Amino acid sequence: MKKGVKAIKRVVCLFLAAMVLGVSSYAGNAVKKYGVHDKSRPHPPVINPARRFGQPPSDAIVLFGGEEPNLSAWASERGGGEAKWKIIDDYMEVPKKAGGIRTKQEFDNCQLHIEWRTPRGLDPKITDQKRSNSGVFLMDRYEVQILDSYTDDNYDTNRTYADGQAGAIYGQNPPMVNACRKAGRWQSYDISFLRPLFDEDGKCIRKARITVIHNGVVVHNNLEIEGTTSHKRKARYGRPHEKGHIRLQDHGNPMCFRNIWIRELPEQPYLIKD
Repeated sequence: MKKGVKAIKRVVCLFLAAMVLGVSSYAGNAVKKYGVHDKSRPHPPVINPARRFGQPPSDAIVLFGGEEPNLSAWASERGGGEAKWKIIDDYMEVPKKAGGIRTKQEFDNCQLHIEWRTPRGLDPKITDQKRSNSGVFLMDRYEVQILDSYTDDNYDTNRTYADGQAGAIYGQNPPMVNACRKAGRWQSYDISFLRPLFDEDGKCIRKARITVIHNGVVVHNNLEIEGTTSHKRKARYGRPHEKGHIRLQDHGNPMCFRNIWIRELPEQPYLIKD
Protein backbone atom coordinates (compact mmCIF):
# COMPACT_ATOMS: atom_id res chain seq x y z
CA MET A 1 0.00 0.00 0.00
CA LYS A 2 2.80 2.40 0.95
CA LYS A 3 4.61 1.61 -2.30
CA GLY A 4 1.43 2.39 -4.22
CA VAL A 5 1.04 5.77 -2.50
CA LYS A 6 4.67 6.63 -3.19
CA ALA A 7 4.24 5.68 -6.83
CA ILE A 8 1.16 7.91 -7.12
CA LYS A 9 2.99 10.83 -5.47
CA ARG A 10 5.90 10.36 -7.87
CA VAL A 11 3.54 10.41 -10.86
CA VAL A 12 1.86 13.58 -9.56
CA CYS A 13 5.23 15.28 -9.06
CA LEU A 14 6.33 14.33 -12.56
CA PHE A 15 3.04 15.59 -13.96
CA LEU A 16 3.41 18.96 -12.21
CA ALA A 17 7.00 19.27 -13.39
CA ALA A 18 5.89 18.50 -16.94
CA MET A 19 3.24 21.22 -16.69
CA VAL A 20 5.84 23.78 -15.61
CA LEU A 21 8.20 22.77 -18.40
CA GLY A 22 5.30 22.81 -20.85
CA VAL A 23 4.38 26.39 -19.97
CA SER A 24 8.02 27.45 -20.28
CA SER A 25 8.36 25.67 -23.64
CA TYR A 26 5.15 27.25 -24.89
CA ALA A 27 6.44 30.75 -24.08
CA GLY A 28 9.75 29.99 -25.77
CA ASN A 29 8.02 28.63 -28.87
CA ALA A 30 5.80 31.71 -29.09
CA VAL A 31 8.89 33.92 -29.12
CA LYS A 32 10.33 31.85 -31.98
CA LYS A 33 7.03 31.74 -33.92
CA TYR A 34 6.58 35.50 -34.22
CA GLY A 35 9.04 38.06 -35.49
CA VAL A 36 10.09 40.87 -33.15
CA HIS A 37 7.28 43.48 -33.07
CA ASP A 38 5.13 41.34 -35.37
CA LYS A 39 1.84 43.25 -35.67
CA SER A 40 -0.05 40.07 -36.58
CA ARG A 41 0.65 38.71 -33.10
CA PRO A 42 -2.60 38.44 -31.07
CA HIS A 43 -3.11 40.98 -28.29
CA PRO A 44 -4.19 39.94 -24.79
CA PRO A 45 -7.75 40.47 -23.52
CA VAL A 46 -8.57 43.65 -21.56
CA ILE A 47 -9.52 43.47 -17.87
CA ASN A 48 -10.27 45.97 -15.09
CA PRO A 49 -7.47 46.36 -12.52
CA ALA A 50 -7.77 47.00 -8.79
CA ARG A 51 -7.16 50.50 -7.37
CA ARG A 52 -4.72 50.01 -4.47
CA PHE A 53 -0.99 50.63 -4.50
CA GLY A 54 1.64 49.00 -2.28
CA GLN A 55 3.71 50.69 0.37
CA PRO A 56 7.23 49.53 1.24
CA PRO A 57 7.63 46.83 3.91
CA SER A 58 10.11 47.27 6.71
CA ASP A 59 12.97 45.45 4.92
CA ALA A 60 12.66 47.42 1.66
CA ILE A 61 15.19 49.89 0.27
CA VAL A 62 13.26 53.04 -0.61
CA LEU A 63 14.60 54.31 -3.93
CA PHE A 64 12.15 57.20 -4.20
CA GLY A 65 9.38 58.24 -1.83
CA GLY A 66 8.72 59.06 1.79
CA GLU A 67 7.98 62.47 3.31
CA GLU A 68 10.79 64.24 1.43
CA PRO A 69 11.42 62.38 -1.82
CA ASN A 70 14.81 62.99 -3.43
CA LEU A 71 17.12 61.56 -6.07
CA SER A 72 19.93 60.54 -3.71
CA ALA A 73 19.58 56.88 -4.74
CA TRP A 74 19.82 57.70 -8.45
CA ALA A 75 22.43 58.77 -10.99
CA SER A 76 22.36 59.67 -14.65
CA GLU A 77 22.82 56.66 -16.88
CA ARG A 78 25.13 58.88 -18.94
CA GLY A 79 28.36 58.37 -17.06
CA GLY A 80 26.82 58.11 -13.61
CA GLY A 81 26.64 61.85 -12.88
CA GLU A 82 23.84 63.70 -11.11
CA ALA A 83 20.29 62.62 -12.03
CA LYS A 84 18.56 65.48 -13.87
CA TRP A 85 14.93 64.53 -13.36
CA LYS A 86 12.55 67.03 -11.78
CA ILE A 87 10.83 66.49 -8.40
CA ILE A 88 7.25 67.77 -8.14
CA ASP A 89 5.44 67.17 -4.85
CA ASP A 90 5.70 63.39 -4.24
CA TYR A 91 6.75 62.32 -7.75
CA MET A 92 9.53 62.84 -10.26
CA GLU A 93 9.09 63.83 -13.90
CA VAL A 94 11.34 63.37 -16.94
CA PRO A 95 12.38 66.78 -18.34
CA LYS A 96 13.24 67.15 -22.02
CA LYS A 97 16.59 65.63 -23.00
CA ALA A 98 17.42 64.78 -19.39
CA GLY A 99 18.40 61.21 -20.22
CA GLY A 100 17.59 58.05 -18.33
CA ILE A 101 18.51 57.40 -14.71
CA ARG A 102 19.78 54.36 -12.85
CA THR A 103 20.18 53.33 -9.24
CA LYS A 104 23.57 53.92 -7.68
CA GLN A 105 23.34 50.48 -6.11
CA GLU A 106 23.37 47.27 -8.11
CA PHE A 107 20.91 44.41 -7.55
CA ASP A 108 20.24 40.86 -8.69
CA ASN A 109 17.29 38.82 -7.34
CA CYS A 110 14.70 41.29 -6.14
CA GLN A 111 11.14 42.41 -5.59
CA LEU A 112 10.54 45.82 -7.12
CA HIS A 113 7.55 48.14 -6.68
CA ILE A 114 7.18 51.19 -8.88
CA GLU A 115 4.32 53.55 -9.73
CA TRP A 116 4.15 55.45 -13.02
CA ARG A 117 1.85 57.81 -14.86
CA THR A 118 1.53 58.71 -18.53
CA PRO A 119 0.39 62.27 -19.34
CA ARG A 120 -3.28 62.80 -20.12
CA GLY A 121 -4.57 64.84 -23.03
CA LEU A 122 -2.16 63.59 -25.67
CA ASP A 123 -3.16 64.09 -29.29
CA PRO A 124 -5.04 60.91 -30.34
CA LYS A 125 -2.99 60.93 -33.54
CA ILE A 126 0.07 60.07 -31.44
CA THR A 127 0.07 56.29 -31.48
CA ASP A 128 2.28 53.22 -31.48
CA GLN A 129 5.60 53.53 -29.59
CA LYS A 130 5.41 57.33 -29.48
CA ARG A 131 2.53 57.30 -27.00
CA SER A 132 4.24 57.90 -23.64
CA ASN A 133 7.06 55.43 -24.01
CA SER A 134 9.36 54.46 -21.15
CA GLY A 135 10.59 51.32 -19.44
CA VAL A 136 11.91 49.71 -16.27
CA PHE A 137 15.16 47.78 -16.70
CA LEU A 138 16.41 45.14 -14.26
CA MET A 139 20.14 44.42 -14.08
CA ASP A 140 20.56 47.12 -16.78
CA ARG A 141 19.37 44.60 -19.39
CA TYR A 142 15.83 43.29 -19.04
CA GLU A 143 13.02 45.73 -19.81
CA VAL A 144 9.41 45.81 -18.66
CA GLN A 145 7.75 48.21 -21.09
CA ILE A 146 5.81 51.32 -20.06
CA LEU A 147 3.34 52.79 -22.56
CA ASP A 148 -0.15 54.26 -22.76
CA SER A 149 -1.91 51.04 -23.77
CA TYR A 150 -5.33 51.77 -22.26
CA THR A 151 -8.24 50.61 -24.37
CA ASP A 152 -12.02 50.20 -24.09
CA ASP A 153 -14.98 50.15 -26.49
CA ASN A 154 -14.63 53.85 -27.30
CA TYR A 155 -10.92 54.47 -26.87
CA ASP A 156 -8.05 52.52 -28.33
CA THR A 157 -4.40 53.53 -28.18
CA ASN A 158 -3.24 49.94 -28.37
CA ARG A 159 -2.10 50.25 -31.98
CA THR A 160 1.37 48.84 -31.53
CA TYR A 161 3.08 45.47 -31.58
CA ALA A 162 1.99 43.14 -28.79
CA ASP A 163 5.50 42.66 -27.39
CA GLY A 164 5.89 46.44 -27.06
CA GLN A 165 2.72 47.38 -25.18
CA ALA A 166 2.58 48.23 -21.49
CA GLY A 167 3.56 45.29 -19.30
CA ALA A 168 5.43 43.49 -22.07
CA ILE A 169 8.88 42.05 -21.64
CA TYR A 170 10.01 44.27 -24.48
CA GLY A 171 10.59 42.50 -27.77
CA GLN A 172 9.84 39.10 -26.22
CA ASN A 173 6.53 38.44 -24.47
CA PRO A 174 3.28 40.45 -24.33
CA PRO A 175 1.46 40.54 -20.98
CA MET A 176 -1.18 37.85 -20.51
CA VAL A 177 -3.82 40.59 -20.16
CA ASN A 178 -3.96 44.35 -20.69
CA ALA A 179 -4.44 45.85 -17.20
CA CYS A 180 -3.84 49.50 -18.12
CA ARG A 181 -5.63 52.46 -16.59
CA LYS A 182 -6.46 55.60 -18.53
CA ALA A 183 -3.66 58.07 -19.21
CA GLY A 184 -3.21 60.52 -16.35
CA ARG A 185 -3.97 57.91 -13.66
CA TRP A 186 -1.30 56.34 -11.50
CA GLN A 187 -0.41 52.74 -12.28
CA SER A 188 1.82 50.19 -10.53
CA TYR A 189 4.21 47.38 -11.32
CA ASP A 190 5.14 44.80 -8.71
CA ILE A 191 7.99 42.74 -10.10
CA SER A 192 9.66 39.61 -8.76
CA PHE A 193 12.93 38.88 -10.56
CA LEU A 194 15.34 35.93 -10.50
CA ARG A 195 18.73 36.52 -12.11
CA PRO A 196 20.28 34.23 -14.74
CA LEU A 197 23.14 31.87 -13.92
CA PHE A 198 26.21 31.13 -16.03
CA ASP A 199 28.75 28.30 -15.98
CA GLU A 200 32.55 28.65 -15.95
CA ASP A 201 32.58 28.91 -19.75
CA GLY A 202 30.10 31.82 -19.75
CA LYS A 203 27.16 29.75 -20.97
CA CYS A 204 23.75 30.59 -19.52
CA ILE A 205 22.62 27.54 -17.57
CA ARG A 206 19.53 29.16 -16.05
CA LYS A 207 17.58 31.91 -17.76
CA ALA A 208 16.34 34.88 -15.77
CA ARG A 209 12.74 34.61 -14.57
CA ILE A 210 10.20 37.30 -13.90
CA THR A 211 6.74 37.74 -12.42
CA VAL A 212 4.99 41.06 -13.10
CA ILE A 213 1.82 42.30 -11.39
CA HIS A 214 0.31 45.32 -13.18
CA ASN A 215 -2.24 47.27 -11.13
CA GLY A 216 -2.80 44.22 -8.92
CA VAL A 217 -3.14 41.81 -11.85
CA VAL A 218 -0.58 39.13 -12.75
CA VAL A 219 0.54 39.71 -16.33
CA HIS A 220 3.66 37.48 -16.29
CA ASN A 221 3.90 34.45 -14.01
CA ASN A 222 7.40 33.05 -13.44
CA LEU A 223 8.25 33.70 -17.09
CA GLU A 224 11.67 32.86 -18.51
CA ILE A 225 13.39 35.90 -20.04
CA GLU A 226 15.00 34.98 -23.34
CA GLY A 227 17.95 37.38 -22.97
CA THR A 228 19.01 41.02 -23.02
CA THR A 229 16.39 43.47 -24.32
CA SER A 230 17.18 44.51 -27.89
CA HIS A 231 15.40 46.56 -30.55
CA LYS A 232 14.30 44.53 -33.59
CA ARG A 233 16.59 41.65 -32.67
CA LYS A 234 15.88 38.37 -30.97
CA ALA A 235 16.99 38.47 -27.35
CA ARG A 236 19.95 36.37 -26.26
CA TYR A 237 22.35 36.10 -23.34
CA GLY A 238 25.77 37.65 -23.83
CA ARG A 239 28.56 38.08 -21.34
CA PRO A 240 27.99 36.65 -17.83
CA HIS A 241 26.72 39.14 -15.25
CA GLU A 242 25.84 38.81 -11.58
CA LYS A 243 24.35 42.20 -10.70
CA GLY A 244 23.14 45.37 -12.39
CA HIS A 245 21.32 48.67 -11.86
CA ILE A 246 17.62 49.38 -11.97
CA ARG A 247 17.17 51.82 -14.88
CA LEU A 248 14.30 54.12 -15.84
CA GLN A 249 14.20 55.06 -19.49
CA ASP A 250 13.95 58.55 -20.98
CA HIS A 251 12.26 58.03 -24.34
CA GLY A 252 11.44 61.70 -24.91
CA ASN A 253 8.10 61.70 -23.09
CA PRO A 254 7.21 63.58 -19.83
CA MET A 255 6.67 60.46 -17.74
CA CYS A 256 6.12 60.55 -13.97
CA PHE A 257 7.26 58.08 -11.31
CA ARG A 258 6.72 57.75 -7.56
CA ASN A 259 6.79 55.30 -4.61
CA ILE A 260 9.71 53.16 -5.79
CA TRP A 261 11.11 50.52 -3.45
CA ILE A 262 13.03 47.28 -3.74
CA ARG A 263 13.66 44.20 -1.63
CA GLU A 264 16.77 42.12 -2.22
CA LEU A 265 15.82 38.45 -2.45
CA PRO A 266 18.06 35.47 -1.63
CA GLU A 267 18.99 32.84 -4.17
CA GLN A 268 16.84 29.73 -3.89
CA PRO A 269 19.35 26.96 -3.05
CA TYR A 270 17.25 24.16 -4.52
CA LEU A 271 17.46 25.77 -7.96
CA ILE A 272 21.25 25.57 -8.09
CA LYS A 273 22.81 22.29 -9.23
CA ASP A 274 25.97 21.02 -7.56
